[in-house]
Amino acid sequence: MKILSWFFIIAALIGLVGVRVFEDRLFYDPFLDYFHEASKNMNFPSFQWGKLIIGHFFRFFLNLFFSCVVIHYLFKKKQWTVQGGFLILIIFLITFPIYLYCISSEFEIGYLFSFYMRRFVIQPLILLLIIPMFYYRQKIEQDQRKG
Repeated sequence: MKILSWFFIIAALIGLVGVRVFEDRLFYDPFLDYFHEASKNMNFPSFQWGKLIIGHFFRFFLNLFFSCVVIHYLFKKKQWTVQGGFLILIIFLITFPIYLYCISSEFEIGYLFSFYMRRFVIQPLILLLIIPMFYYRQKIEQDQRKG
């Protein structure tokens, strides 16, 4: 059973990488080139709000799915998978409106601030915090059972 778990974890990680690698083909995001250029002097791109929001939601749900697969097969606790997914959702619900505000103000709030808000919206960075948190939680539970 352990081999099957590792297969799903690796497949989910490949899925997360695939979302990143094929982002320009999978999602509508005119800000990809804008932020890849890393130039504050580049013209603000024109875009369509509806397509942009739908593209970000689609990307979020793909990242959420693959992240939950990683959490589930690492810890094999349904409750933790739900909690991890909920934490990812909360971070998205906080950062997405802030990022949309940054776009509506054409990044007047700050180029770097907007850049990092975008990172939290389009990439599963919170997974890098959830996994160590759940490992620590697992260790605490094991220590409590022993002692």
